[in-house]
Amino acid sequence: MNRLRYGAVQRRTYGFTGGHQANRDKIESELMAVPPAPPPLEQLGPRPFSFYPAIGNIDHNEWLYQRATWSEVQVRNTKTAQEIWVPRRLLGEISRVDEPVMIVGLTKEMEYRSGALWPVVRRVIEMPLAVNDVPRPLMTATAEPGPAPVVGIRVSDGAESRIGRMVVVGIAVAIIACVLVVTLANPRRNVVYTPIMQSDLTLTNRDDYYAVVRDLGQPQADRWMSDKGERQFRVLEYPKLGYSVILMGTDRNDARYIGAMDKDWKPVHYVQLPGSVNSYSILRQLRRF
Repeated sequence: MNRLRYGAVQRRTYGFTGGHQANRDKIESELMAVPPAPPPLEQLGPRPFSFYPAIGNIDHNEWLYQRATWSEVQVRNTKTAQEIWVPRRLLGEISRVDEPVMIVGLTKEMEYRSGALWPVVRRVIEMPLAVNDVPRPLMTATAEPGPAPVVGIRVSDGAESRIGRMVVVGIAVAIIACVLVVTLANPRRNVVYTPIMQSDLTLTNRDDYYAVVRDLGQPQADRWMSDKGERQFRVLEYPKLGYSVILMGTDRNDARYIGAMDKDWKPVHYVQLPGSVNSYSILRQLRRF
């Protein structure tokens, strides 16, 4: 009876163990059938990209995405057709702008050695000792705890401050005296600022009488200077606008715009003339007519 009971227990145990093994094999086969998650590089498709920072020991920094596994991504160099595997943990963000080239960030600076990627190690080169020199221990300054040093602040007395104010006042008085002397010595020499309406008038040296009339309207007065001389001058008066338009030419049929004069017969607008010169000097020397 005990033997029969032991056999039944044994059969039940073996049946449980066999079912558990089958379930585990089924789960492992399903896990192996699940493809790896696509990396961000897969979104680029056939577009080339560059790594930043660039991978050391590889001259051409332009790559194409090939395929990916659970832990690595394979890329191919567009110039040398060299294929390398990049760990997924090294891939950073992808730039949003693809001009001039898409940039894929690397979380570490890497270099290509012995068919694989390795982190770049910065080696410190020790300088050789000079002749008859011995190594010296590093001297580190240790700050001793204690109160901060007291710095004496010297407060200027009233006498020095009064002297400083007197110097400033003396300089100001001297400047005012110089200005008064210059003004009184030249009472008729006044500084005159001439307004220039370069932005108000759109006329050029190619505009004739009809172009001026189209732009400004009919003038209130229209007259010529004497017909003698190499140059003929014509004035078109616009009192409401506050200036007069001056035309100049070798004859009266070929007069062109050279500038404008204000009510005091001062140039307020001028134009460029052939020969890299402007008409300001001509207007300044032109007498009123």
